[in-house]
Amino acid sequence: MSDKTPSRGRTSICGFDADHIDIRGKDLVGELMGKVSFTEMLLLQALGREPTALQTRIVDAVLVTIMEHGLVPSAVVTRLTHYGAPESFQGAVAAGLLGVGDRYAGTAGQCGEVLERIVAAPEGERDAKATEEVRAHRAARKPVPGFGHPIHTGTDPRVERLVEIVRAAGAPGEHLDAMFRLQAALREELGKPLVMNISAALAAAMGEAGVPAKLMRGVVLTARCAGLVGHLFEEMREPAAHAMWQGAQAAVDYEA
Repeated sequence: MSDKTPSRGRTSICGFDADHIDIRGKDLVGELMGKVSFTEMLLLQALGREPTALQTRIVDAVLVTIMEHGLVPSAVVTRLTHYGAPESFQGAVAAGLLGVGDRYAGTAGQCGEVLERIVAAPEGERDAKATEEVRAHRAARKPVPGFGHPIHTGTDPRVERLVEIVRAAGAPGEHLDAMFRLQAALREELGKPLVMNISAALAAAMGEAGVPAKLMRGVVLTARCAGLVGHLFEEMREPAAHAMWQGAQAAVDYEA
């Protein structure tokens, strides 16, 4: 029989007893409720430290930017799931979130990883690193994340505005610089311009806010969850799912 004490896990996020709830060392009731915004709470809980005004401003803008996409598959799935199971509000939202992927929610996290590697390179080697990243993606027959868009073929109107917000917030600019270096390297390799989409700008913005690339998809999902809740509430009041279902039946032929 082993006399070793079983290992125990640990968390630095939250603890509680009968009278208190502590989150990241702060009392929920006395120090957080009514005193911090949702964006501030999101960053505190995830990163473990009080966010700066710059971080809050940028991440708040990111959440607004990516919350709504219209009737893309994730929103359609949420509406159709509610149509089939109107008692399951959370199930409908969860179904939509399961469909949030690279095609319609973007590749901010993947682009963020690329930008992190460029920023990690010495200043004089960042152009070469950007070129290396582009060539590696092309050799693997993978698109460079953050570039190309099926609708915004000339320019993604959200990109310039988000970059303006990040610069106005006083961001250091290294991730923005890496984004533009990556754009230039891609253009050079392709011999033609390819539109920079919002995923690249989101990655650069969150990088400027100190959000690690591995957390970026989580931030996007948080925003999309809010957007799906809005779609679901509208569906409950002004149903469109039946028309979507009928449209799908009319658009798809059965072949034995």
